This record gives sequence, C-alpha cells and structure tokens, in this order.
Amino acid sequence: MTQALSQPQGTMIGRRHDLDAIRIGAFALLILYHVGMFYVPWDWHVNSARPQEWLQPLMWFTSPWRMTLLFIVSGSATRLLYEAYKRQGSGAAERLGGARLSRLGLPLLFGMMMIVPPQTYYQVMEMARTGTLLSGLSPEVATAGFWTKYMTASGQWCNPEECLITPTWNHLWFLAYVLLYGLMAAMVAGVAASRLGVWAQRLERVLRGPWLFILPIAFLAAIRIGLYPHFPVTHDVVRDLYTHALSLPAFAFGCLMVDAPRLTSQFVKHRYVALAVALVSYVAFVSYMTLYPEGTTPPEALRNLMRAVYAVDQWSFIVAILGFAAKHVTRTTPLMKYLGGGIFSFYIVHQTITVVVAANVEKMKLPLFAEMGIVLFITVGGSVLAYEIAKRIGVLGLLLGVSAPKRAVSQSVQTPVIPV
Repeated sequence: MTQALSQPQGTMIGRRHDLDAIRIGAFALLILYHVGMFYVPWDWHVNSARPQEWLQPLMWFTSPWRMTLLFIVSGSATRLLYEAYKRQGSGAAERLGGARLSRLGLPLLFGMMMIVPPQTYYQVMEMARTGTLLSGLSPEVATAGFWTKYMTASGQWCNPEECLITPTWNHLWFLAYVLLYGLMAAMVAGVAASRLGVWAQRLERVLRGPWLFILPIAFLAAIRIGLYPHFPVTHDVVRDLYTHALSLPAFAFGCLMVDAPRLTSQFVKHRYVALAVALVSYVAFVSYMTLYPEGTTPPEALRNLMRAVYAVDQWSFIVAILGFAAKHVTRTTPLMKYLGGGIFSFYIVHQTITVVVAANVEKMKLPLFAEMGIVLFITVGGSVLAYEIAKRIGVLGLLLGVSAPKRAVSQSVQTPVIPV
C-alpha cells in the first residue's frame, strides 16, 4: 500500500511518488495536446492547412480533466513544500511565498520575454498571410522590429475579432495561476496553519462513499452550467471567473488531499467504478459533439445536460487516475526521476518548439503522418535538449524551472519532488 494509505492522520507528510507520476503524465498529455492543436480545425496561434476532424475525439478525451488534475497536483506540491519548510523551523509560510515567487515567477517572466514571442511572431505571420490582419500589411512589414513591438505592446496586430495583446504568456498561463494560488496558500498557512489538518479531516468525512462522486460532480456541473456560458475562458487572470471557480478549489483540494489518507483510500476503492463512469460519459460527450458540431445550436436543455455530463467525465477520470496511481505507483524509477526533473522545463519550452517547427515543416508538403511525426519528434527532442542544456547552466536552469536559486530545503529533510 502507498504511504498515503498507510500513514495515520497527523503524521509527517512526505514524498508522494503517485503524484509525481500523475504530474509527469499530465504534462506529457499537455504536450501531445498542443501538438494536436496545430492539426485540429480549432482556432490556435497557427493552424495546419490540412485540418483533421478525426483528431477531435482524441483531444476531447483529456480536455475536461487534464488541467484540473494539474491544479490538484500543484496544490499538493505546495502543501508538501510548506510541510518541509515547517519541519525546519519558523517562518514556513514566508519561505513558501518566496519559493513560489522564484520557482514560478522567474520562469514566467523569462518565458513571456524570450520563450513565447516566437509563437506570436508566427501568429502575426499567419494573420498577414491569410489576409486577416486589419492593417493589410505584408508578413515582412508586419513583423519588422517584432520584439520591440511585442514588448512595448505597440504591434497593433488585429484581426476583425480582436487584437493580440503583448507581452503575453500563452501556454504559460498555468504558471501565473499556480503562482497566484501558491501565494494565497502561503497567506492562509500563515494565519491558519493549525487548521489545515482539521480541514483535511472534514474533507475526508464529507467525501465518503457515494458523496465522493455526488458533491464534486454537483459543484463542477453547477459552475459549468451557471458560469461557463457567461464567463468564457480567457486566461487573463482578471476576467476569467469560470477558470478561477474551477481551478482554485482544485488547488485547495490538492493542498488538503495529501493530509487525508482515508480520502486516498476512497480513490483506490472506487477506481474501477470511476473509470467505467468516466468512459461512458466520454462516449456520451463525443456523441453529442459529433451530432452538434460547432456552428449548430442544440436545445438549451440538452446543452445543460451535456455540461453536467462533462462534469461527470471530469471528476470520474480524476478519481480513477488518483486511485490507480495511489494503488500502483509506490516507488520511483530512473525514468521517473529523469522526467520528474525535466518535465517542468519541457512544459515551458515545448509549445514554442511546436509552433515554429509546425509552421516551417508544413512548407515541405510532406505526407500528413510524416509531417505529424516530425513535429512531434522535434517537439519532444527539442524539449529534452533544452532541459539538458539548462541543467548545465545555472542561470538558464533557474529561468527554465530546472533549479531553485538556492537549496530551499536541506538534504536531511524528506521533500517533495513536485516543483509545480
């Protein structure tokens, strides 16, 4: 049995290999998802001239739960880091806040200045090439002096629907949100540290038996029905009520979950039921999206019903993944150790590699699957190469999330290996 299943309430909270594995898997799926975004017929930074509708069900498979699961794992990582600081002495909450600023804030700023700009460059190029740039400028003129325009928000890169706002964080929005929630967690820990264990026990009592499914699904369905139609996802932090209503509770749940072994036992116990329910709801959701593709208007009652099905899919997959991981991932492996050290860096750089490679490889007019294979291979290989370079250069390692500015926790303390 895993440590989470066997540790008594209130004992030392230590390393969670199951959460390490989940984090690696979720980020890996995110990288695959972003490669797929170039090829599905959805609006993205750049788009293939050969959109593939058959990819959509594969993309829908992880869409409901992937980011929510990452917020849960990030909340758990934040709590584990806080507990490690607390075992070292006073000032744990302050040290947690400082660690979040350096660990997440510096890669975010560096990413916005140096990693993300090529994505915007190719997006502007595509807008100019396809004639959607309102200024009517050629790609060469529109991108002249690009980085200065990008950093000073003076590009005036607009299409009929919106203007590109720069500097931007694109896929790094997740870092901004986790940083914000991490600082909030540090403030809560500073004033209510003694209550964290009590809240974890209450969470265990509330989510017993069928309530493990009923209450979270009811909440997820309520915000999907009540907020999502009126507050679409923006990832701009300020005007993103639905995303916050979904992600902040998930982060808080993760903070408490690592101190709730009986809750983890519930995940393990119900993992097969959760997987079955998740697969059925996924099939229902895909059937609905196939019958009512974008541009059609389904009955509002059916739309709300499917928003509830979306919530069932979302939570059931999360329960299944948490349960299977807690049951079967009880130790680390050399591969897990390597990926655990690199996956955060992979996440930071991967989308820029995908955009740049896809936009250029497409010009070669290769067979579709050859092109897709090349884009995926270079995305993964380039991410690994960036990590290998970054971990050998101290400053770059800090900026790409490979290392902290200093050893935040002494070697004598058993610490989490989940950096986000």
